[in-house]
Amino acid sequence: MLLEIPNVLFFTLNFNAKIKQSCAFTGEHYSDEYKKVNPFSLVPVLDDNGFILTESVAILKYLVAKYNLPENWYPRTNLQAQARVDEYMNWQHWNTRLKSAYLFRNLLIEPKALSRPVEWDKVELFRTEVKKTVKLLENVWLKDQPFLCGQEISVADILGICELMQLYGVHEEYLYEENSVVKAWMERVKERLQPHFDEAHKMTYRTREMYPMMKEQLAKL
Repeated sequence: MLLEIPNVLFFTLNFNAKIKQSCAFTGEHYSDEYKKVNPFSLVPVLDDNGFILTESVAILKYLVAKYNLPENWYPRTNLQAQARVDEYMNWQHWNTRLKSAYLFRNLLIEPKALSRPVEWDKVELFRTEVKKTVKLLENVWLKDQPFLCGQEISVADILGICELMQLYGVHEEYLYEENSVVKAWMERVKERLQPHFDEAHKMTYRTREMYPMMKEQLAKL
């Protein structure tokens, strides 16, 4: 889920930050109070002593620069390495992020929020699109290298794995686990980020536990 993206970096690097979870199921992000912080009613959002940022990519790049994090997270001295990370972060908006999020939304968020049945034709469409994206991750981004943008983990890997983890929350992880290259990459990233990865994904794990019950409820609509 999007909220986990900056959280992974917060936990991994032990930032002294107050993290507030916002649950999409409750619609808290549509409240007037939340809109005062983020008028777009989206997550995540960063409030750094009154300085507000509302986009995941911007938040990650800001944190890397502010805390002068190691070059592997977001290169500053190697222009080509930086461009490669930027390339993925731009590509993922219409691919890893869009396809994973839409599948998650159509399986759970929209049916629950709107009290309507799951639209299975849309679900099948986005399952197909996720499979295409996973194949591109294998053949383009992970071709001959262990991480999305090279030999070292970067913020691109945080973005990529957190988007795919949405599928885990609704029992759709087979879509990436069927691909041995992508599955191995995810395990590699998780291992590199542990134990903070699991800490940041508590809400995803909780959603996974609750999903079978919620799926049954949605089937009755």
